[in-house]
Amino acid sequence: MTTTLPAPASTPPLHGEYRRVLLKLSGEVFGGGGIGLAPDVVRGIARQIAEAVHEGIQVAVVIGGGNFFRGAELQQRGMDRTRADYMGMLGTVMNCLALQDFLEKEGIDTRVQTAITMGQVAEPYIPRRAIRHLEKGRVVIFGAGAGMPFFSTDTVSAQRALEIKCDAVLMSKSGVDGVYDSDPRTNPQARKFDKLTYAEALRRGLKVVDAAAFSLCMDNGLDMIVFGMEGAGNITRAVRGEPIGTLVTSA
Repeated sequence: MTTTLPAPASTPPLHGEYRRVLLKLSGEVFGGGGIGLAPDVVRGIARQIAEAVHEGIQVAVVIGGGNFFRGAELQQRGMDRTRADYMGMLGTVMNCLALQDFLEKEGIDTRVQTAITMGQVAEPYIPRRAIRHLEKGRVVIFGAGAGMPFFSTDTVSAQRALEIKCDAVLMSKSGVDGVYDSDPRTNPQARKFDKLTYAEALRRGLKVVDAAAFSLCMDNGLDMIVFGMEGAGNITRAVRGEPIGTLVTSA
């Protein structure tokens, strides 16, 4: 007589078991809510990334520079937008070097690549070299944005993720834990999406991520996860592909 065994309990579904991801980090978080750098915060972020890397996930990183400079805000105060954006790019490189230092203290090999040449502190951005570093288990940290004004780090994150053939782009945000139908910081009735399409996000004019980044990912079939950096282990969860935040897809 044949005995049929019960099916094993299923585990919670993942967004995806990722091999290579691009992680976008908020510059404001690096400052601990203020101007400058908060070492304890950066140390905690590095530990979360290191945990995922030790599990064999290839991680590339783009960091904003909002804890130092924001080009659009400097423009509103009378500065030329192009010059202000270049200052913002330099701010991202300072964040890159800080993250590199704390990652290496966690035993993780890293490389910083920048879109503006600064040979004493970083390599130039070369996509094939970045891929090779990732294949060797190194974390690659991209600085200086796209090297051109008027491009946000959200858009750069999508572009870099596509060029180095990532499985997903992970957009961490400060103060919001996903995509909502309106700003949850001003509307207590705002509804959070667990999943939506790029087309719907663009149609609704949702501002949590730049429209250019949404469009790039939509046109090239790259999934995006928008999640909040606040919360113990959120970065590791996102890099692993665990359900967190909002999953944005082409269909």
